[in-house]
Amino acid sequence: QVQLMESGGGLVQAGDSLRLSCAASGRTFEPYCVGWFRQAPGKEREFVSSISSTGRNLYYADSVKGRFTISSANTKNTVVNLQMNALKPEDTAVYYCAASRLPVATRLNEYAYWGTGTQVTVSS
Repeated sequence: QVQLMESGGGLVQAGDSLRLSCAASGRTFEPYCVGWFRQAPGKEREFVSSISSTGRNLYYADSVKGRFTISSANTKNTVVNLQMNALKPEDTAVYYCAASRLPVATRLNEYAYWGTGTQVTVSS
């Protein structure tokens, strides 16, 4: 089992930046693909970004490309950050960190482990 915990959410104004962090614990001796998803009120959970298990491949949703950057603090992806710049009100959502045993994953059902989420609110 892998446990994930997100941190770094908060209330900011449009144009501001935030950095989310995802910390993994438990069975982390093998590297996982780690992804970020978000869910706004009344909407389905959607893919935001992911980093492959090797750390060499990065993926972004079109809506955040050029504004968000995913990175890993180590080779096993046990700490993965999401730097969010130029935030917009439409980025408001609960952000979830997830881990997949697949080397690359961008779909919700490819992820077996999930954190409990952190709220990001962007005011206009």
